[in-house]
Amino acid sequence: MKARRGTVLWVAVVVVAAVFCGLSGWSYADTRGDGGLRYAKARDAVLAAGQRDIAQLNTVDTGHLDRDLGQWLDVTTGPLHDQMSRTHKADESSLKASGTSTRGTVTDAAVTELDTRAGTAKVIATVQVRVTPGGGAATTDRKRFEAGLSRTGDGWKLTALTAVPVGAS
Repeated sequence: MKARRGTVLWVAVVVVAAVFCGLSGWSYADTRGDGGLRYAKARDAVLAAGQRDIAQLNTVDTGHLDRDLGQWLDVTTGPLHDQMSRTHKADESSLKASGTSTRGTVTDAAVTELDTRAGTAKVIATVQVRVTPGGGAATTDRKRFEAGLSRTGDGWKLTALTAVPVGAS
């Protein structure tokens, strides 16, 4: 009688384990093909690129102008890239003349629009910019931006960057 109970118990454990494995596999397969998961991954990629690129466009070291202005071009595409290409030499001259360096840090950001089919997105961000003039004391400024992004072969890049005045909705 005891041997029979032990056998029944083992069969029950094996059945429960098989059902658990089957449900886990089904749940994993269902989640893996989930459109919501793909959308969430795209949103995370847009947010990371937006934060990195907005910080980059608010950072320049007058000791490394070629590198920094080149990075500005690397993180942009479309109209913003075209504008920066046109003003590259003038930007370089004015930054050399002023001797001012800046370091931008994104303190908060959010994706406000994302169209994965069209490959476009918008991000809002608050940025802390440390400004170090050539011959003066450093100051810190806070700014808010709205950025447009487009998906490229190299990932998401900025297509627009607009300052948002404090108090604007």
